[in-house]
Amino acid sequence: MKKSILTIMWTMLFTTFGCANAQTNQVSPQTEPSTTETALPKVYFYKKISSENLIKIYEALGRKAEGKVAVKLSTGEPGGHNFLQPALIKDLVQQVGGTIVECNTAYGGGRSDTESHLKAAADHGFTAIAPVVIMDAEGEAELPVKGGKHLTRDIVGKDFLNYDFVIILSHFKGHAMGGFGGAIKNMSIGIASSNGKRLIHSAGTSTTSWGNPAQDDFLESMAEAAKAVADHCGQNILYISVANNLSVDCDCDSSPADPQMGDIGILASLDPVALDRACTDLVRSSKDHGKIHLIERIDSRHGMHTLDHAEALGMGSQKYELVTLD
Repeated sequence: MKKSILTIMWTMLFTTFGCANAQTNQVSPQTEPSTTETALPKVYFYKKISSENLIKIYEALGRKAEGKVAVKLSTGEPGGHNFLQPALIKDLVQQVGGTIVECNTAYGGGRSDTESHLKAAADHGFTAIAPVVIMDAEGEAELPVKGGKHLTRDIVGKDFLNYDFVIILSHFKGHAMGGFGGAIKNMSIGIASSNGKRLIHSAGTSTTSWGNPAQDDFLESMAEAAKAVADHCGQNILYISVANNLSVDCDCDSSPADPQMGDIGILASLDPVALDRACTDLVRSSKDHGKIHLIERIDSRHGMHTLDHAEALGMGSQKYELVTLD
């Protein structure tokens, strides 16, 4: 009897100790560390701007451009001179078997119709290195915008749908309306048809007029149109930006201001938000006093808000890892 009582007591004591020990070691759900930390997107960087490094940075991304490849860049408004030079990009475009693609402008000028646009591309040397296609020459198509505040659709050049892979090859510089032009501008306004450009500029209110929206509404519309393109492409897209000829004005300007700061380099990423943010960060951290003019252009147009909205849409991250390759 005594042995049975002692056995029961020892059992109760062991059980009580065991539960207490388990409670002591238990981690509450609120404080449990995450086991699936997301790595920051990488932005690769070469200080030296060269054809060779343009190919190397493309290869560093580890995403091969296959199938029918579109290379989206600005062929430059007639009269301008800061656009990416054909001699610089030729080797990369030809290595991927790329077609240089553009859409007609919505502001008149020398690229507002297909014939004039192709002439400008030829005059600037682009047709000598690769085929050049104006994607809205034969019409336009719509892409859905998911989660937008202003746009429910993005209107792009019809021919855009014919490509298997897209390289967004941007000249990073200032912009009179957006503050700066980089990957997001190049893939939003740049891939939009003339009607699509007006839809973005009017913050979704018109395809016939630029309207007069609040500045942030216009910037948010650029981000929303860019997201439509990114969603359409999925994994079949990558982003390279060349930060040279750093004028406060865009390549769409026929009389752009001369650059007042030195070149920065070539940057590339699989995340367009991280890429644009890295370009602006390198401008701000530059020791070149001439940067004040480009920074003023970016900030006076509230340009960083484009990235805030793109990040909120889930398009990418403004936090990144900069990987310097030279």
